[in-house]
Amino acid sequence: MAIVRPFKAIRPTRDNVHLFASRSYLTYSDEALKEKLEHNPFTFLHIINPEYKKKNKKSNIEKFKLVKQKFEEFKANGVLVSEDKKIFYLYKQKRGPYIFEGIIAACSVKDYLNGTIKVHEHTLTKREQMFKDYLDTTGFNADPVLLTYKGKNDINNLIASVSKTRSEYNFTTNNKVQHQLWLIDTEKEINLICNTFAEINDIYIADGHHRTSSSVLLSQQRNAADENNCNYFMSFLIAESQLNIINFNRLVKSLNGLSIANFIAQIKNTYTLVESTFAKGEKEGEIGMYLDGKCYLLIAKKGSYKDDCVNRLDPAILSHNILSPILGIKDEKTDKNISFVAGNIPMAEIKKRVDSGVNAVAFILKPIPIKALKEVADKRKIMPPKSTYIQPKLRSGITIYPID
Repeated sequence: MAIVRPFKAIRPTRDNVHLFASRSYLTYSDEALKEKLEHNPFTFLHIINPEYKKKNKKSNIEKFKLVKQKFEEFKANGVLVSEDKKIFYLYKQKRGPYIFEGIIAACSVKDYLNGTIKVHEHTLTKREQMFKDYLDTTGFNADPVLLTYKGKNDINNLIASVSKTRSEYNFTTNNKVQHQLWLIDTEKEINLICNTFAEINDIYIADGHHRTSSSVLLSQQRNAADENNCNYFMSFLIAESQLNIINFNRLVKSLNGLSIANFIAQIKNTYTLVESTFAKGEKEGEIGMYLDGKCYLLIAKKGSYKDDCVNRLDPAILSHNILSPILGIKDEKTDKNISFVAGNIPMAEIKKRVDSGVNAVAFILKPIPIKALKEVADKRKIMPPKSTYIQPKLRSGITIYPID
């Protein structure tokens, strides 16, 4: 039984939303971030970079206080407005051939603690604490957690009905992605959403594990009454059939002192190597490799990996058979010899990085299906680092969740 509830969002006015909403600041290069900050006075990036013109920047709590101050300035200047009543929001994103539609709502911390909202990734304590302090100090969250569930006809029909009406927002960003937002504000529609999700027992975090766990920490720290906003976190709830799950490929800088011939010889202990025109596997246990100007298909030999929900996944097989024993990469989260590239980066770009000598070898993995992700979460297991890159990616600031 999932608990979702409407909330009073703080959001940009209709004429400012295309200027205000931004990608995650982590995705901008230093040059691109500087350009946005210097030429767009309305961008959300100003709120989270309040000291961008200063050389000596504050850290943690003191910086978060400045973020809050800048946030209050945007509200005072009329760029942001507060909703009059608690409502839900329908958000729709068109990205190339993909259409993503779902409900923006407040989800309960209790559902995370009781296992209704399920996880498949580890979280880092330091990041949890940092973001918890951010939420506590600034009093808002501008990035919804991406949650997924098995689609329900009542929700699908509601989305279809609401999307036929005029949207509150409708803008396209320079990466050719269209964003639309509708207000779901009638009592009938609000009750339908609450009651439908109350019948759902399994919801999965697709993206936003740290944001969720940090919200839980804040709720436990404040120990406030159940109805307080700090006991909920903003989420984008989308049917699992709409997710676009992309693979994360691995790029390795050096072969750990091995020659190419020795490296291939060691791989053959656990894999059958087949030269290929395209480095991508299709079946379980198959991965692609690009090395020394050649594409290979690596087919794991029988008995070279354990057949359970985690160890049969490409990232785990690769780590167990090659990254750790041959290349000496024991901790993929911290080892500087490995980097991760989302599967939507063209193969030509990956080949270029290897051919130029920036990297020695590239491993091309398959996307992990939603069924496998759910099995890992249901069994309370954890996926290897950077197993999935999941779309949609929402813009920061389209709706902002106030924390009491």
